[in-house]
Order: sequence, then C-alpha cells, then structure tokens
Amino acid sequence: MEKNIESTRQLKVAKEIQKVMAEIIRSKGMAAFGGALVSVSGVKVSPDLSVAKIYVSVFPSEKAEAVMGVLEENTRPLRGELGSKMGKQLRIVPEIIFYLDSSLDYVEHIEELLKK
Repeated sequence: MEKNIESTRQLKVAKEIQKVMAEIIRSKGMAAFGGALVSVSGVKVSPDLSVAKIYVSVFPSEKAEAVMGVLEENTRPLRGELGSKMGKQLRIVPEIIFYLDSSLDYVEHIEELLKK
C-alpha cells in the first residue's frame, strides 16, 4: 500500500475543516483582508489529525502577501473558532498552517502566454 494515500477519515476531516474555515473567513468580510477575496481552496490533514495545512487563494494576487500576514497573525483565534465549531466532531483541534495556493496565478500566467 502506498504511504501517501490519505485515509477516508483524513479526507472527511479535511473536507469538514475546509467548509468550516471557509465560513469563518467569509464571516470576517473582505475588509479584514484589505479588500481581497480569500477562499479556502483545499485542506490536507496529517495522518494523526494533529496538523491541518489550509490552502488559500487570494484575489487579486497582489494582496496575497498582506492577506497571508493577516492569517498568520490570527492563527490562534482562527483555530479557536474552528475548535468551537468542530469541537463535537474532533477530539483535538488540529494545529493549522496557512499556505498560499498559487494555482490561480499559474492559470492566469498560462492564459497570458496563450494570448501572445
């Protein structure tokens, strides 16, 4: 069996964290992120469910650095909110780490190249 195959439980927890974290970020409003649109594009959870890597995409991408700063500064309160919303489903609330999902930038870059 391959080591990188995620268990059904990991996938279910990741999907639920993605849904809840998207709601939390949406509830903060665009003003909290300097007018940028922030969406949770994916979540990967460690096999022991103790760490959740949360991938976010930011539009416009020029604001990505500022948004990532805001998310990193607020990791603890965001994790707290996640815990209060998911506490019944999880024994421990995973440590959360935010990553920038640059796939939208990649798509944009390819489109630019194709226009030439």
